[in-house]
Amino acid sequence: MRKSFFLILLMASVETYAQQPWTLKQCIDYALEHNISIKQQELSQKQQEIQLSTARNSRLPSLSAGASQNFSFGRGLTADNTYTNTNTSSTSFSLGTDVPIFTGFQIPNNIKLEQLNLKATTADLETAKNSIRVNVAQAYVEILYDMEISEAAHRQVSIDSMQVERLTRLMENGKVSGVEVSQQKSTMAQSALAATQADNNLNMALLTLSQLLELPTPEGFFIARPDEQLLSESLSAELVTTPDQIYALAVQTRPEIEAEQYRFEGTERSIKIAQSGYYPQLSLSAGMGSNYYRTSGFKAKSFSKQLDNNFSQYIGLSLNIPIFNRFSTRNQIRSAKLNRLNQQYKLDNAKKTLYKEIQQAYSNGINAFKKYESSKVAEASAKDAFSLVTAKYENGKANITEFNESRNNWLSSVSNLIRARYEYLYACKQLAFYKGEDLNF
Repeated sequence: MRKSFFLILLMASVETYAQQPWTLKQCIDYALEHNISIKQQELSQKQQEIQLSTARNSRLPSLSAGASQNFSFGRGLTADNTYTNTNTSSTSFSLGTDVPIFTGFQIPNNIKLEQLNLKATTADLETAKNSIRVNVAQAYVEILYDMEISEAAHRQVSIDSMQVERLTRLMENGKVSGVEVSQQKSTMAQSALAATQADNNLNMALLTLSQLLELPTPEGFFIARPDEQLLSESLSAELVTTPDQIYALAVQTRPEIEAEQYRFEGTERSIKIAQSGYYPQLSLSAGMGSNYYRTSGFKAKSFSKQLDNNFSQYIGLSLNIPIFNRFSTRNQIRSAKLNRLNQQYKLDNAKKTLYKEIQQAYSNGINAFKKYESSKVAEASAKDAFSLVTAKYENGKANITEFNESRNNWLSSVSNLIRARYEYLYACKQLAFYKGEDLNF
């Protein structure tokens, strides 16, 4: 009952939140909070924190207590050097501790290794978050594009509908033929089909983003449009930073590079841990204990008296000096050095991958900018051409085929401009994200 109540509250809160348009920042924040892969990575981080705590606590002394009870039956040798049937029992108690004094620097190096592993896991978590940020931003931009395409398509349906009404009135007055009306109705039907497809694409884009956010349903979910002035400022900015300049910033801050760097530093500690096998191991041990004995046929002292009489303590040092362990330590050091070399390759590969990604993003940005600029010119030219053909068509100097062809060219140029607009916008934001800026607009 309680679980159902909380589930209802959760659904109600999501529905209330979904009634408001979501900004990109809200989408990213919500995804980071609810994404399952992020939660799993957070568990890995917490697990690493536990391992670090275990390494730190290895410096502490161990403490253990023990108790035993033994019974003996049958013939046994007595103090008089004769055999007799006796039953004996003994009870013993002990308390001991063991303290590592010197372990060949194994403990401090292991603590340092676990600290580096924790930093690497934390960087892995941030890498996973960055991946979610990028995926959400891509889906968000796709929705913005589909929204504009859908609106443009519905505007065209409205224009075609008015055109059909106009031609119908002209046909009633005998100024145009029924063929032109039929052609225009066919054009309007095609526009309606395009609008339906645009709506379907928009719904699929909304579904994709809602799934990234782990929303229970896409119903009532829609996004907020970015401020048009900010968009214009972003689109008017040229890409002046070179890939090398962006990489110089990114290689110092990107978490995927930090994670591999921490792991490389960890391999140095692993080598020192392996080398500790060459050092002597010194430990301190101490303890105390007591016993109680009872033999049939003999009078035994009281339990408390015997415990007091038999109480003993000990303290000692244990030194273990390695001499020959079948080259086990040597091979462990060799293996650790190979792991270091392999991790160096991983670090170099991560840097190369990052540089390639930046180069690709920069190239996409340059191409998107050129495409955006040319699309603006193409759209303006197609719009002027359509206006001229429309005027000719209304004055009877152009036929319906010429009108529809010019119209389709203009609609195609509008679609291309919208696509180029958001491709360039995303390219700019992606490069800014590589430089450490927030992925927001």
